[in-house]
Amino acid sequence: MHTVWGYLNRIRPVLLEWSSRYDHLREVARDDILSHLSTVHGSQRKHTLVALRSLFTRAKNNGTIFKNPTSRIRVGQQEHGVIQPLDPGHVQSSIAVVARPADRLVLALAAVHAARPGVIRRLHLDDLDIGNRRLLIDGRVRPLDELTLQLALAWLDHRRRRWPDTANLHLLINKQTALETGPISGVSVSAALRGQTATLDRLRVDRHLEEALVHGPDPLHLAEVFGLDEKTTIRYANSARALLAQTAEHSTSRSTKELGPARGALKNDGHADSTGRA
Repeated sequence: MHTVWGYLNRIRPVLLEWSSRYDHLREVARDDILSHLSTVHGSQRKHTLVALRSLFTRAKNNGTIFKNPTSRIRVGQQEHGVIQPLDPGHVQSSIAVVARPADRLVLALAAVHAARPGVIRRLHLDDLDIGNRRLLIDGRVRPLDELTLQLALAWLDHRRRRWPDTANLHLLINKQTALETGPISGVSVSAALRGQTATLDRLRVDRHLEEALVHGPDPLHLAEVFGLDEKTTIRYANSARALLAQTAEHSTSRSTKELGPARGALKNDGHADSTGRA
């Protein structure tokens, strides 16, 4: 039902426009589809065509129309724009709403280590090697920086006091999963940043972009640090290159990026700053 409403909201404007000229869907021609698609670009064009294709395919299968005007219209290769860094104010807003030890650790894992929400919720206690200051994320070993270390220690202390007898081996648990052995839900891991612009996914993307800005737009470096695929690393590298070019053109210093304040704010709130990024 959610998908249906999404499709209808996407194509509602063009349906209203067609209704002023046509009395039936069978009057809509291929040229009408192409004309409307010429007004949208990128992902909007793709989603609009998918919604229209679904509508007319359904109508043809039901016998409402005789010919599908969306047939053989290709989406085309999606052009990705330049990935923009998060506004420092949005990052600060997300930091301000995370008060619980678990949420603070989750934020650090996304903002410092670019961990996806699904990966974060599946982390086990054994993935955190305090003694050797290493962290295993999605099969890749990363150095455990001071910030993440302090937040992890604070969470482990809270976890030990709150659920001393739990048999759950996942790093992050709550009152439900402490009585079980499975991970916390996806809703639980992202709940603290609900409604924020700087979500976990946006913080992860921002971290990738920061690495490309600070260490140079090198796809091989991004692949080595984060294990990203070729297309993704090239997109980040191209975005970083474009942003650095804009910086040079406007003679402004933007290369330090603003995930730094995220870590600085955590430091000012009683935790040590990070010095161990890969």
